[in-house]
Amino acid sequence: MDFSAQLEKLQQRVSEMLASVQTASAETHDQLKQRIDQARVDANLGLMDAKQQAEQASSQAQSKWAQMKADVSARMDDVKAQIDKRADERDAKAAAKDADRAEQDAADAIDYAVFAFYSARLAILDALDARANADERAKIAGS
Repeated sequence: MDFSAQLEKLQQRVSEMLASVQTASAETHDQLKQRIDQARVDANLGLMDAKQQAEQASSQAQSKWAQMKADVSARMDDVKAQIDKRADERDAKAAAKDADRAEQDAADAIDYAVFAFYSARLAILDALDARANADERAKIAGS
């Protein structure tokens, strides 16, 4: 398995996300709404891709992917509900509290991504070790 290629693709996506966030920080509410709609489409496509990958993996991986997909889907629904609610709010204090919550949610999502990164690193190292062990055992068995 080519983990390097997968990690390079992830690195590219992170770079794109960073550029997108930097650009978005100077946009209007309407521009951000359009960006959010596009991000929702992109996330759904990513979830579909993850589902396809999970279907090709073992039942344990499928279980993990299914849980992650459910978590992301629920989070996307929460974000959409918050955005819809925010559009209806007129109270500045409520809007400020909502912004504080949204910022904390974003910080939590970044923390989760960091956790996922380290989990992926551990899984990759485990896979590499398992493959090295299997190759070593095959050599011993072939001797």
